[in-house]
Amino acid sequence: MRRTSFANWPCSIARTIDLLGDWWTPLVLRESSYGVRRFDDFQQSLGIARNTLSDRLKRLVEEGLLEKRVYETQPIRHEYVLTESGRDFFKVLAAMNAWGDRWLATENGPPVVLHHTRCGHDSSPEVICSHCREPLDLDDITSRPGPGYPARLLTRPDVRERFALDTPPGA
Repeated sequence: MRRTSFANWPCSIARTIDLLGDWWTPLVLRESSYGVRRFDDFQQSLGIARNTLSDRLKRLVEEGLLEKRVYETQPIRHEYVLTESGRDFFKVLAAMNAWGDRWLATENGPPVVLHHTRCGHDSSPEVICSHCREPLDLDDITSRPGPGYPARLLTRPDVRERFALDTPPGA
């Protein structure tokens, strides 16, 4: 069965899910954030099938989250290094980690703790407003079409309702 592509949907969440595609991809990125770079090390730490890992690494390189670099020439061997985009994805992993710690951890506590080396304390990520620096909560936000939202969709009743648009565009 072919999966639906969300790559062209006017939604950054859908596009990100399209890129991730499955449960292995975020785990490969997690291992990269731990410093894993080599194919055999990814395979060993995740217990992932080699063909599946090869596919995920190839996709992450194609999408610009990892860079493939030669580290040995005889025989040729590559390592996979996080790009700026891949390093930025750590924020998504940290948010997933915080949610999992809150809602899925056992009574023993979280399995992994994020230690902030700059201040020397264990930390949990928070999503905050980029303007006032207050925490963002679902009850305190509304979603609006951004500049990249297709204008042709703004006349659809379901879209107008989702974004609480009171007047038609151009009216």
